[in-house]
Parts: sequence; C-alpha cells; structure tokens
Amino acid sequence: MTDVTASPGSSNVASATPDTMAWDSRARRVVMIYLPLACFILILLFPFYWMAITSFKPNAELLNYKEHNPFWITSPTLLHIKHLLFDTSYPRWLKTTMMVAIGSTFLSLFASTLAAYAIERLRFRGSPYVGLGIYLAYLVPPSILFIPLATVIVQFGLFDSPMALILVYPTFLVPFCTWLLIGYFKSIPYELEECALVDGATRLQILRRITLPLAVPGLISAGIFSFTLSWNEFIYALAFIQSGANKTVPVAIVTELITGDVYQWGALMAGSLLGSLPVALFYSLFVDYYVSSLTGAVKE
Repeated sequence: MTDVTASPGSSNVASATPDTMAWDSRARRVVMIYLPLACFILILLFPFYWMAITSFKPNAELLNYKEHNPFWITSPTLLHIKHLLFDTSYPRWLKTTMMVAIGSTFLSLFASTLAAYAIERLRFRGSPYVGLGIYLAYLVPPSILFIPLATVIVQFGLFDSPMALILVYPTFLVPFCTWLLIGYFKSIPYELEECALVDGATRLQILRRITLPLAVPGLISAGIFSFTLSWNEFIYALAFIQSGANKTVPVAIVTELITGDVYQWGALMAGSLLGSLPVALFYSLFVDYYVSSLTGAVKE
C-alpha cells in the first residue's frame, strides 16, 4: 500500500481558495451592481441637490464662483424663498396647479376606467383594435394638437381659465391610462364576474363592487401618471393661459421670474424645488401600489 501524505501547503491552498472566491464575488458585485447604482443615484439626485443649494445661496455666492464654492453654501439665506412666497403670486400658482392636476386626473381616471372595462370585458367586435387605436392617440405630439384645441377653447369661452386645462389634459392622459388599465383588468379572473352575472348582478354593480376594488393598484398607478403629467405640463398651459394670476407653476416660474435678460436664479430654483415636492410626496405615499400595478399588468 502506498502512503499518500498531503503536503504542508495543500491546506493553505484549500483554505485560500474560498477566500479568493468570496473576494472575487464581492468585487464583481461592487463593479456590476453598486458602482452603476451609485452613478445612477448621483446623476438622478444631483439636479435636486443643485436646486436646493441654489435656493439657499445669497446672490453674492451665486454670481461669484471665483471666490465661492459652486457646490456648497457658505452663508445660507431664506431671502429667495421669502421673495417667492410673499412678493410673487407663487401660492396662487401652486393652488391653480393643484386644482388643475386633481381635476384632470379625476376626469381621466373616470373615462379611462369605463373605456378599459368596456374594451376588455364586453368583448365586442374589433375591441382589440379600439384599444390599440386609443393608445396610438397618445403618441400624437401635443405641439400638433394645441392649435385646433385652442380654437375649441376659444369657442367655448374658456380661454385664460384653469378649466381649459382641466378639459384639455385628458386628451393625452386618457389614452395611456386606458391602455394601462386594460392590461391590469386582464390580470383579474373573469370567472369572478361570471359568478356575479349568474347571481343576477348588472355590469355596473360588478364594476363597482368586484372589479374596481381588485383594480385599486392599477387605478393608483394611472392616477400617479396622470397627476405627474398634469403637474409638469408646459405647452398647453403656456398657450391657453395668459394672465399671470392663472398660470401654473411650470409656466409661471419661467415667464414671471425672468425679467428681460435678468434671471432670478435663487427664486427660480426655489420655485422649482417647492413645485417638485408635491409630486415626490404623492409618489412616495403610493409607490407600493405603483410597483404592484406594474407587476400585475403583465400577468397572463
């Protein structure tokens, strides 16, 4: 028999191999996951950081980068926010924007829910093509539609009124919300509605008591989409609103806080920062429903 004895260095090699593999795994994880994620977060959050520091910088630091660090604040001030809130109509702009966003979101969800349910559940001839046609309407650029829509708004006597935006915004909100809700209604078992039909329930009762409670995540997702687009919309708000008091935040901070060639950078950044907070808060409150709606809409 041959006596085979392990060499003294074999145990060290065996013990070093798992450590080397673990180090390679950590290094690969850092390079493949954490480094790209850090770059993405930096690029995503840097505009908000720049708005924040610009909002609290005095004009001396804003206009003199040779003596002051552009990425930091030496002497923070609240003068820009005070000027924005008390010397301009920003509170009214914010109120108008909120009213327009809520009103257009409500109308869009109401119309989209009925349209999506009819296309998906009633199963009439050509319903898939109707859904596709509604979604294709979302792809039409607003820069093409605002001219004929302006004629309609003037004929109805709604020009320079927030109601014009509430009625116009659903033209680009309803198509996408309908397409989104069609995909979510597909994930709800049709057998539940068949049982309700056998028990004598009407379509409206089924929609109100069965389908809508199950489709709450999809409705919230469509609501987030509608509210965000309504809040940030610029072209229609610029074309249909002329008076400074009725303007929305995205248009007002550009047209009212720039006088000639003088840019009030502190007030501009403060208005942009305060204007983005409601959308961020609204999204953070319903982010779980938003993610669940996206996963539910792709089920077969």
